[in-house]
Amino acid sequence: MRPSLSTLLLASSLLLACKSAKEEPAPAVAPPTAASAPAAVKPAPKTTRVGLVLSLGGRGDQSFNDSALRGLEEWAAGVKYEGGGYKDLTPEERQASLQGSLGQDLARRDSPVEPLGITPVVLQSRVAEDYEPNLQLLADQGVPLSLAVGFQLENAVETAAKRDPEMHFLLVDSPLLSAQGEPYTLPNVRTVVFREEEGCYLVGALAGLATKTNKVGFVGGMEIPLVKRYEAGFRAGVAATNPKATVVANYTGSFTHFALGKQVGQDLLTKGMDVIFAAAGVDGLGAIQAVKEARDEGKVVYVLGVDSDPSHLAPKAVLSAVIKRVDLVVYEAVRDQVRGQFRGGTQTLGLKEGGIAYAPVRLDFPGKDEALRTLESLKAKIIAGEIQVPTHPSQLPASKPRP
Repeated sequence: MRPSLSTLLLASSLLLACKSAKEEPAPAVAPPTAASAPAAVKPAPKTTRVGLVLSLGGRGDQSFNDSALRGLEEWAAGVKYEGGGYKDLTPEERQASLQGSLGQDLARRDSPVEPLGITPVVLQSRVAEDYEPNLQLLADQGVPLSLAVGFQLENAVETAAKRDPEMHFLLVDSPLLSAQGEPYTLPNVRTVVFREEEGCYLVGALAGLATKTNKVGFVGGMEIPLVKRYEAGFRAGVAATNPKATVVANYTGSFTHFALGKQVGQDLLTKGMDVIFAAAGVDGLGAIQAVKEARDEGKVVYVLGVDSDPSHLAPKAVLSAVIKRVDLVVYEAVRDQVRGQFRGGTQTLGLKEGGIAYAPVRLDFPGKDEALRTLESLKAKIIAGEIQVPTHPSQLPASKPRP
């Protein structure tokens, strides 16, 4: 097995996390099209408990982890986490959560998104070495379904699934990988990966249309294939709508340092970047803060977020975001478990399957209406296969849209 990568720093200890592990409901959502037909596994006994092991950074990251929590707590369990415990969501609050994440796609759904009557068991980790003990704790407590959010949990899920083959696991953002680095499947593990580069292409296209300085910035965390995919898609999108624009990419080398992300964001602004794409976990929150402060000072600058819509953090600065629907993926797994229909296998989700989207563009800028029409046109071409979005910066020439 490969060594796991730590991405986000969390303050709570394993013991404290275990004591606060009663959370996470998710919404009823039709399952996205799987990349490969999932293998059936004997249904585990129905249960009212579902476990979630958060990646480092945990609750409050305004991104990946919070999306998983939304799917489990607000949609599946119908509760919200406040003051160290759970409170029932009102119907209005739950609808607002669904609408805020799914937008127009909610109205297009054929099946209702209903509470599933489950109790969340949420565990947070201080360090990456806590992942495997957390998963084992859930198994020891007889929790039949454990949700693991983040590629860095791949090793821990693999070990836990082999040790307890009667238990079910969801691994988000990574396939299972052999010692040779080849993807493979286990009958009790569902893995979900995303074509994030497709959403990055669209927000890159938006950046190319919104910039006035023709200087666009990218703030990445660690230089790993996942984040390089974000950079590649973003660069390709900018080039598609504004070939004259320059993209400057700066990597912080981490996902856990707010101050470092803010410093990098400020540096890009000083160099004339007027649109910045932040794809760096907690570091990205720092970059968003840098743009927010510049905007408050009267500068016409914008920031693009990732995984979840961060508009509430900086409503005058956030132009859009790449949405990775981890909440839906989590909800589907919980729903299938409750119905006795959980299956292992692999899913790959992008724009076509509704697993990737871009957040509403709420801010005005010159040419906005035409820009939005351009985005929808590019989106349709990606879905139709007319645009092949690169997954690494070295593939950028192949990303040009067809005439």
